[in-house]
Amino acid sequence: MKYRHLGVNGPRVSALGLGCLSFGGIFGPTTTPESHACLDAAWDHGITFLDVANVYGNGVSETVIGQWLATRPHRPVIATKAGIVPGATRGINNDPAHLRAELDGSLKRLGVDRIDLFYLHRHDPACPIEAVAETMAALIKAGKIGGYGLSEVAPYTLRRAHAVHPVTAVQNEYSLWTRQPELGLIQTCAELGVAFVPFSPLARGAFGDPMIDPDLHDIGPFRTTIPRFSPENWPRNKQKLLTFQQLAADMGHTPAALALAWCLHLGEHLIPIPGTRSAAHLSAWAQAPDITLSAADLARIEIALPIGWAYGDRYSDAMAASVERYS
Repeated sequence: MKYRHLGVNGPRVSALGLGCLSFGGIFGPTTTPESHACLDAAWDHGITFLDVANVYGNGVSETVIGQWLATRPHRPVIATKAGIVPGATRGINNDPAHLRAELDGSLKRLGVDRIDLFYLHRHDPACPIEAVAETMAALIKAGKIGGYGLSEVAPYTLRRAHAVHPVTAVQNEYSLWTRQPELGLIQTCAELGVAFVPFSPLARGAFGDPMIDPDLHDIGPFRTTIPRFSPENWPRNKQKLLTFQQLAADMGHTPAALALAWCLHLGEHLIPIPGTRSAAHLSAWAQAPDITLSAADLARIEIALPIGWAYGDRYSDAMAASVERYS
């Protein structure tokens, strides 16, 4: 495993992190032993950076990680988040009292007294981001978090927050099928010394091995809300993905490993966090940091999956409502 810094002043972490959303069952049923086996496999592969959130399984994912930490000597760098309020109509709450209370809940579930990185999961435009930065700075001063981050934000929001207190990391969706961050966010992170943490770098399993395919099996309730998996768009997307699968095979890699290698080659400040609940699936991409891509390799990937190739939006309208738009 290769290692990178989580922001210019942040801790040294593995070049790949592990996204722990699926430990909460959002992509299908799982068990604590299965999740612990995945965490063990991640650690054995040198992955030292875990990403979770309070709303993943309504606390289940954090609890699973806390139980794992309690029975292992490992001390990974952990990021968690707050700001999304689940319910029939999902809400956003950036109030200081809410963020502090949610952080305390996360600390208890994880069984730790300090979080390395605490993200604002979504920004409420009614709450000035400067006020959020002041709340985060107070939590850092109190020793409850090592640094703070922002998720699904625009470059202008990052600049405003960073001016109040340095941001450690920004986490937005980014992959070969979601490339909006190239329109200023990745560059702004590099300029400010902020880590850029791509989530869903395997496109919700579309670059997985095997590929998530609604033509073949149940893809779960969450993915069915994503327009790219709809009956209208999926056949077109599937054809492009099959082309990429063949390219990966020709290059001697799994599609997942090649997709992650592409992401890692875009800058040393990028730390992708592919997610899985399966140790077997993890083994298909854990060696991605060891892949070297030439200019010719990158050109072949660009030909197979040119920017803007995907049919359909990455979120439903309801989910997209809390995502900042830019450019």
